[in-house]
Amino acid sequence: MTQALALVFGGSRGIGAACVQALARDGFRVAFTYVSKPDESKAQEKAGQIKAYATDVRDPAAVQGVFAQVAKDFGTRPQTVVVSAGINQPYVPMGQFTHDNFRQLMEVNVFGAFNVLTEAAKDVLDGGSIIGITTSMVRNAVPGGGPYTATKAAVESLLRSMSKELGPRGVRVNGVAPGAVDTDLFNAGKTEEAKQRAASMSPFNRIGRPSEVAEAVAFLASERASWVHGQIIQPNGGLV
Repeated sequence: MTQALALVFGGSRGIGAACVQALARDGFRVAFTYVSKPDESKAQEKAGQIKAYATDVRDPAAVQGVFAQVAKDFGTRPQTVVVSAGINQPYVPMGQFTHDNFRQLMEVNVFGAFNVLTEAAKDVLDGGSIIGITTSMVRNAVPGGGPYTATKAAVESLLRSMSKELGPRGVRVNGVAPGAVDTDLFNAGKTEEAKQRAASMSPFNRIGRPSEVAEAVAFLASERASWVHGQIIQPNGGLV
């Protein structure tokens, strides 16, 4: 029997990297993509078990190509696809948010996710799973976070529709929407005061760890989640 394969888009750091490790621990072979720091990404590889691929999710041909290459390298199509690739921009009020910054968010977080999800819908094995990383801010508005949150709300809409479309094939489609998590993406440009404000939004008075989000992803990828479908799971420490 062929060992199941997971394909993680945006698996070189933060939540994505934690997902790679959690899925590998649970018995998956794992392919993951990256767009920067190739040496660090390649250092995560393990022969026959974990392999890194340079892929820009904004390019539909590149996304198609990595699905094909991964299937060739591992001898199987993916059982699980995780869409973790994404960017953020500094939080500023809408009146100050630039068109260029919003366009960048859209290109990576929406068009990039669309590129991955369209291929995943065709390529994931019957009975498999697709998991998208979004944000709890879709349900908890934060000043300055509107443009980023809007891109993740779009991804949640795609996931929900896909869950209706792929159900007949036994493919489970879900989202994981964390709150504040200690990643480069979260920490970029934030003062210690801003980080503490984010921590105080949880009754635990701390921000989450990437591994805590990855555990939710690993659960959804497993047979333990056989009856979880079309849902947005929120590991956010009680934020909302």
